Amino acid sequence: MAAQSAPTASVGDASGSVGVVQPSFITFNNPLPLTSGQVLPSYELAVETYGTLNEQRSNAVLVCHALNASHHVAGVYEGQAKSEGWWDNMVGPGKALDTDRFFVIGVNNLGSCFGSTGPASLRPGTERPWGADFPVVTVEDWVQAQARLADHFGIEKFAAVMGGSLGGMQAMCWAIDHPERVGHCIVVASTARLSAQNIAFNEVARRAIISDPDFHGGHYYEHGVVPRHGLSVARMIGHITYLSDDDMAVKFGRTQRAPAENGEFHYGYGVEFEVESYLRYQGEKFSTYFDANTYLLITRALDYFDPARRHGGDLARALQAAQAKFLLVSFTTDWRFPPVRSREIVQALLKNQRPVSYAEIDAPHGHDAFLLEDRRYHAVVQGYYDQIALELGLPARQRVTGVLAS
Repeated sequence: MAAQSAPTASVGDASGSVGVVQPSFITFNNPLPLTSGQVLPSYELAVETYGTLNEQRSNAVLVCHALNASHHVAGVYEGQAKSEGWWDNMVGPGKALDTDRFFVIGVNNLGSCFGSTGPASLRPGTERPWGADFPVVTVEDWVQAQARLADHFGIEKFAAVMGGSLGGMQAMCWAIDHPERVGHCIVVASTARLSAQNIAFNEVARRAIISDPDFHGGHYYEHGVVPRHGLSVARMIGHITYLSDDDMAVKFGRTQRAPAENGEFHYGYGVEFEVESYLRYQGEKFSTYFDANTYLLITRALDYFDPARRHGGDLARALQAAQAKFLLVSFTTDWRFPPVRSREIVQALLKNQRPVSYAEIDAPHGHDAFLLEDRRYHAVVQGYYDQIALELGLPARQRVTGVLAS
């Protein structure tokens, strides 16, 4: 791998965007043993990169995605309106994660529906999609596949592995399973394991999908249909957990969508309130681009993640192997993964005398806050990456287009 030329991507523009990007699709023919005991015989990963990998290959940052995101972290696709990457406000020249200094990798997880091998992919040796036969994957499986991707790029150690929500779980798993390959672990709005309430929400969402008559036991591709109703309801359930009560009150309150002529209710089961209209719109839109089998797989991976389980429930013991320095960020109104979950991780790290920084941001937007452009949040992340750059001897920040510019 050392003989490879240093990968490069768009250098960005004056606005702080990485500009027009396009994915790469990297095939791995070596079988991947999975936590379940099954084996994925071969697979393909969809990947995007931003910035330039330096000669020492020391400035690479892996960004791990959450449930419905992908490898498209930043930039735009040529000729496609509103195609900004899901963390475009975080990643780019002069932004908090500065692609003038860092080489950033976004990768789509196995089992997803955005380019990497998943349930809709053709099963090797057949002309049929995997469907429900696609093996159940875990956070640990994703990290193993990502480690092979790092090998592909000749990266022995990441300057940082970063993620929000489910992506934060992957970052934590990297620090535990590959401690020598992670310099810094950045975990945003995440948890070391789901609560019973979170597992319950996931199960209700899965039952909505599985109960849809168009699901056909997960082999709906062959029937030429999509379980859109179930997937839409699943998204509505999930979306409620991403918003805070205060945020929903401000956005919608009890405002009626279209009151009856006399200003009263319609006294039926159609859309009565603005919040109902919003949730239906979000659910229906989601059902047009996301895959139902992928939703089942990823929510199950969320349920299963629990590194302390292998250590008698002791998270500190689970984190003993970690060698990385840590940054954890939580948001006060995030009731899906509340600050107490991040503090548990901080306490476990302190028990192991690991270097850890923690920021608890007072933001009104609930779990979705990790995706939004909050000045204080981005300043924390930007300052942390500035310290990483200093530690690695990377060039000083050349332009300021992020939080320090306003």
